[in-house]
This record gives sequence, structure tokens and C-alpha cells, in this order.
Amino acid sequence: MSETHHYKTIVMSDIHLGSKWSKAKEANRFLKYHTCDTLILCGDIIDGWELIRGRREKWKRRHTNFISRLLEIQHDTHIIYLRGNHDDFLDRVLPLRFANITVLRDYIHISGSQRFYVLHGDWKHNGFWQCMDTLR
Repeated sequence: MSETHHYKTIVMSDIHLGSKWSKAKEANRFLKYHTCDTLILCGDIIDGWELIRGRREKWKRRHTNFISRLLEIQHDTHIIYLRGNHDDFLDRVLPLRFANITVLRDYIHISGSQRFYVLHGDWKHNGFWQCMDTLR
């Protein structure tokens, strides 16, 4: 049995729940042995595009297991869910906070005296450069 490791912050992205290419199994295994104070889910966690395409059943038990794990760990871990291009359906509810889970478009992560602008890589706009200037 592997030992659990604790970190201040973990960032994960592109899990694509609801897609046949989903990394739910790997993400679940990772979170089983790695805990953190803050978990940043940096976009494309749920693949809304794939879920609305086609007629085949795409949501698997392992996808539900990942959501269940998030709900379990949110008691001890602040979860920040950043919307990506495949989970753009979240735009209708942003910003949203429930329990210890915050859903946002982008986030400024502070670590010590440093600040990091965190967003999913598909998002580009003029405000990005303005934000980068304020972080300096």
C-alpha cells in the first residue's frame, strides 16, 4: 500500500468526465494517495461537448466516482473549479460557491509572496495582459 503525501496546492486539468478519453481513473488514483489544502481543477473536468454529442452512454461509473471523491475531500480541501472550453456550460452560473467548492472562470493563486494567474489554456482576451501587469 502506498503512503499518502500532502501538499499545499495541487492543480489538475483536462480530466474530461463524460468522454471515452476521460482520465477519471487516473485522477481518482492520484487523489487517493495525494491530499492538499487547495485543489485547483483547471478546466475541462467535465466534457460537456462530448456529453451532448451522439446517443451512446458516455458517463461511466468511474466518472461518478471522481465526483464522489471531490465531494468527500471538500470537507478538508478547498476546491477551485475553473471552467474550460469543454465545460463552458458553467458560464451560466459563474461565479458559484457551494460548501467548500468555488467555481470560477479564472483565479489568482497566492503562494507566499507570489501571485499566479490561473486559467484554462483556451481562454484568451485583452484582460489577460492587464491582469498580468497587476501581478508584477
